Amino acid sequence: MTTSEPRGLKGFSRAFWTANTVELLERSAYYGVFIVITLYLSRIIGFSDIEAGIIAGIFSAGLYFLPPFSGAYADKIGFKKALLLAFALLTIGYASLGIFPTLLEAKGLAEYGREVKFTGLRESNMKFYIIPIMLVIMVGGSFIKSVITGTIAKETSKKNRARGFSIFYMMVNIGSFSGKTIVKPLRDSMGNLGLINLNYFSAGMTLIALIIIFLIFKSQKHEGEGKSFKEIWHALKKVFLNARLMALIIIITGFWIVQHQLYATMPKYVLRMAGEGASPSWYANVNPLVVVLTVAWITQLMRKRTSLFSMTVGMFIMPVSALAMASGNLLSGNIDLGLFHMHPIAFMMIIGIMFQALAESFISPRFLEYFSLQAPKGEEGLYLGFSHLHSFFSSLLGFGVSGFLLDRFCPDPKLFDTHEEWQAASVNAHYIWYFFAIIAFVAAIMLIVYSKVLKARDAKRQRIQTS
Repeated sequence: MTTSEPRGLKGFSRAFWTANTVELLERSAYYGVFIVITLYLSRIIGFSDIEAGIIAGIFSAGLYFLPPFSGAYADKIGFKKALLLAFALLTIGYASLGIFPTLLEAKGLAEYGREVKFTGLRESNMKFYIIPIMLVIMVGGSFIKSVITGTIAKETSKKNRARGFSIFYMMVNIGSFSGKTIVKPLRDSMGNLGLINLNYFSAGMTLIALIIIFLIFKSQKHEGEGKSFKEIWHALKKVFLNARLMALIIIITGFWIVQHQLYATMPKYVLRMAGEGASPSWYANVNPLVVVLTVAWITQLMRKRTSLFSMTVGMFIMPVSALAMASGNLLSGNIDLGLFHMHPIAFMMIIGIMFQALAESFISPRFLEYFSLQAPKGEEGLYLGFSHLHSFFSSLLGFGVSGFLLDRFCPDPKLFDTHEEWQAASVNAHYIWYFFAIIAFVAAIMLIVYSKVLKARDAKRQRIQTS
């Protein structure tokens, strides 16, 4: 469907460009905070690695589970009202993440500066007040994906839709890159205080987006349209009762458990093992960079192969990724890269992230293709709304497991009286990545079994139908 609104900039409407602009701002805000969310929860709010992992996992899981329901509500009230609500909640939430430590300091529970000194916060239940703040961000963020993608679809035609979503994907990655990039200079100039002030940057980004939506955004998506909550629940139950689909979701969850370690384990692991001068937020940017550079080429390479074959290739790359990340702790001396030197932990982490991104390029596009083909005719949209159930499960499991593994093999150095005690406790820190390599390898084997079982069942069904 096209709109009657004047079009420019290669035929796209003002609503299209507005939606893409605020998507860039929102992704920049989100990834700036999320890449260091477990650091913030531990270093600023005083949670243990296990507690921080569980809280961050629930937060991430909610962001993947809620969008179909938030999207349904957005359909009822209209996209503009939904975006105003979403960005208002996000601005309040991010600003509150910045303000909350000030309240804790006023209560005498902590002293914030380049270094943080806890004066009772670790033992206080007041730190759990951060959870409602994160819920506000989670609810606000859940609107964005469904509303923005819905706007892109609505504001493009069959002729330019592919190009429209290509622009959207580019904006997502520019936002992701910029949000992660700002973390390093803030940490370098302010230390741990930068983890607090980062939230004001994110609040500023979403406030700008809110103003843009209020002043400029006009959409053809009017209130009163879309599916009901009852219909969405019905689709969710259908997905859960689809044995073929749920088996695949559970298997692919193994891939995403490892993928989520980019946010769950990697930042703490790198800073503890390679030192405070490391740049985990910059290393994380290797992932979207490699995906953007390889996804089209790999999809073209795999065009004559089945979706399951392409996903299987990616699944067997993931154990390699985890083993590369583990190997940094087995190397000694800095890696000489000519113009500069890099700690082996950091260098091998980047190599591992590159493999991880390569695996994603083999898996993600073909998974969505396969998922859509399992939907009953006419219900593809509803089914695709739950295509990220694997990330819901993997967030809960991946972040939770990360907290326990960090606590066991790579604990916080500040919990020890001497550096030697911490070194003894973290001598096997690389074991963390062995656990994730095993998870990835088992998932890859399960996908092969899954493919063979499906092939046998489909062949049997075909023989019955032709007999």
